[in-house]
Amino acid sequence: MNELNKNNALNTELNIVYRYLRKLGISQADAEDAVQETAYKYLLYYDSIKASKIRSWLIRVALNFYYDQCRKQQRYKLDLDANVTKLVAADQPEEFFLEKERNNHLSFAISKLKPYFKELLLLKYQSGLSYKEIAELLGSNINSVRTNLFRARKQLAKIYKEESDE
Repeated sequence: MNELNKNNALNTELNIVYRYLRKLGISQADAEDAVQETAYKYLLYYDSIKASKIRSWLIRVALNFYYDQCRKQQRYKLDLDANVTKLVAADQPEEFFLEKERNNHLSFAISKLKPYFKELLLLKYQSGLSYKEIAELLGSNINSVRTNLFRARKQLAKIYKEESDE
């Protein structure tokens, strides 16, 4: 693969990592910082990374960087209004407010989950990864991923129902 194709492939993978971080609720600035640090570390260690594992390696490095930054600053940022543009485009005002209400309930429920459960759900349903890919990414086994995803869905449904009933 020539140098230009390698750069394009890396940029594509880094864009995927960035979008994944944003879907997790990480702010734009923090996601950009994490992707930049990830690109730097990739350049340092690219010889030791298996080609088939590049994406999972990049995501893991970006998440670890972000979590390290959060621990240092003792904060977790959630950009819960990331989908506000979609809501503004709604045809009917009622539709807009109902969708906003559902999103608020869902965002609240997701924010109450353990970080690990939140990460599992987003990897499965936002990123569309298989159980096997999630297990490889997290350094776990497939059965643990399935069990924890079941627990995460169950906990999310419980929190969502409680929030909706109030």
